[in-house]
Amino acid sequence: MAVKLIMLLLFFSVMVGVGIYSRKHATSMNDFVLGGRSVGPWLTAFAYGTSYFSAVVFVGYAGQFGWKYGLASTWVGLGNAVLGSLLAWVVLGRRTRIMTHHLKAATMPDFFGKRYDSNALRIAASAIVFIFLIPYTASLYNGLSRLFGMAFDVPYAVCVILMATLTGVYVILGGYMATAINDFIQGIIMLAGIVAVILAVLNGQGGFMQAVRSLSEIPSDVPVTLGQQGAFTSFFGPDPVNLMGVVILTSLGTWGLPQMVHKFYTIRNEKAVNTGTVISTIFAVIISGGCYFLGGFGRLFDNPGIYAEDGSIIYDGIIPSMLSTLPDVLIGIVVILVLSASMSTLSSLVLTSSSTLTLDFIKGNLMKDLSDKKQLLITRILIVFFIIISVILALDPPTFIAQLMGISWGALAGAFLAPFLYGLFWKRVTKAAVWASFAAGVGITVSNMFLHFIASPINAGAIAMVAGLVIVPVVSVLTPKPEKQHMDSIFACYDEPVSVKLKIALPEKELDEE
Repeated sequence: MAVKLIMLLLFFSVMVGVGIYSRKHATSMNDFVLGGRSVGPWLTAFAYGTSYFSAVVFVGYAGQFGWKYGLASTWVGLGNAVLGSLLAWVVLGRRTRIMTHHLKAATMPDFFGKRYDSNALRIAASAIVFIFLIPYTASLYNGLSRLFGMAFDVPYAVCVILMATLTGVYVILGGYMATAINDFIQGIIMLAGIVAVILAVLNGQGGFMQAVRSLSEIPSDVPVTLGQQGAFTSFFGPDPVNLMGVVILTSLGTWGLPQMVHKFYTIRNEKAVNTGTVISTIFAVIISGGCYFLGGFGRLFDNPGIYAEDGSIIYDGIIPSMLSTLPDVLIGIVVILVLSASMSTLSSLVLTSSSTLTLDFIKGNLMKDLSDKKQLLITRILIVFFIIISVILALDPPTFIAQLMGISWGALAGAFLAPFLYGLFWKRVTKAAVWASFAAGVGITVSNMFLHFIASPINAGAIAMVAGLVIVPVVSVLTPKPEKQHMDSIFACYDEPVSVKLKIALPEKELDEE
C-alpha cells in the first residue's frame, strides 16, 4: 500500500507542477485554448492519443468487447490506429490547421459559424458539445473508480472528487499547454504500463500460447459462439457484424469529435504534421491494440465477482478482476496508467466544453463586448462548472461505461463528422445540409436511448455517422448553392503559394543543363 500511495502522490505532484509551470503560456485566450498554435509534433501526437484512449477504453470497452469477441477484439485497436489515427491525421490534419487558421476559428462550433456564415450553427454546435460531452466525462470517472476501489479500497465518491479536483487545478492554471505537457508525461506512463500489464497477465496464465489454448477450449455452447469451437480465438470472432460497428464508432468517430479535431488547430507546421502522424499511429497501435488484446483474454478470469445478482455480466468489472491478482507494484502501475489516460481525456473535454461556451455562446451573444481577460476568467469559471456537473452525474451513472461513451460519441460525431469533413474539401456544402446532419446525429442517438430501435448504442452511433456522410452531400445538391464569393474567399487559403525544398516537392519547371 505504501508503494502505491507514493507512486500516486508523485504522479499528482508532477501534474500540478506542470500546471504551475505552464501559467506563463496561458496569458491570453489564444494561448489558453490553442497554445499559440505553436505546439510541436510530439506534444500534439501524445495529446491526440491520450485524449483518444482513457479508462473508457481500458476498463469499459476492453472488458466488454474482449468478453464478447475474444482475441478478435484486437481489430478494434488496429482500426483505431489506422482509421482513427493515421487516416485522421493524413486527411484532416493539414487542411484543418490551414483553414482554421485562415478563418481564425478556435473551436469546432466557431469553425461551423465562420465556414458556413451562420451564427445560429455556431450556437447549436456549442450546445451539442456541452450537452453530449458530459456523459462521456461521467464514464471516465466510473471506469477509474473501479480500479481505485480494487487497489486502495477507496469509496467511489472520493475517487471521483479527487480526480476532478486535480484535473481542474492544472487545466485552470495552464490551459492547453499544461494539458499537452501532462498528456506527454501521461502517454509515456501509458506506453510502459500497458506492455508491463500484458506480459504480467499472460505470464499468470502460463504464457501466451497456453493462454490462447485455454481460450480456445471454452465450450461451444456459450450462446454468442453459435456452436463454433474456438470462436474466441478465431480471426473475426463469434460476431463479426457487431464487431465492425464497434470499429466504426471508435475509429471514424474521432474525425468528428471536437476534443480530437482541436489538436490539429494547434500544431506548429508541416514537419510537425508529418512527424505527428507517425507518432500518433504508433501510440494507438500499442495502447489501443494492447488494451483490446488484453481484454480478449477476459473469459479466462470468469468468476462470481463479475456477475450481478440477476446473473448478468458486469462488464466494467472484468478488467479490474483480471488485474487484482497482480503484484502490488504492478497494480500501482495500472492505477497510474488508467489515471493518466482518464485525466488526459478529462482535461481535454473540460477545456473543449468551457472554451466553446465562452467563445461561441457567451461572446457576441450574451455579452457583446468581452475583453480577452474576461474571456479567460469566464472560461476558467466554466471549467469548474463543467467539472461539478460531470461529477454529479458520475456519482449516479445511469448505465455501463461503453453505453455512456456510445451515446456521447454517436451524437457528437454523428452531428459533426460529415459537415466538418466535407467542409474542408467541398465548396458546395450548404447550411441546410449542416442542419440536417446535426438533426440526424442527435436525433438517431437520442431517440434510440428511449425507443431502442437499434439494440446497441454503439451501433446506433456508427449508423448516425454513416447517415451524416450520406445526408450532407444529398441535401447540399438539393438545396441552393452557397454564395460563390464567400466560398472562394474561404478556400483561397489552400491556393496560397509557398516555397518548399526539392526533397519535399518536385519543381514545376527545370532548366536544361548545357
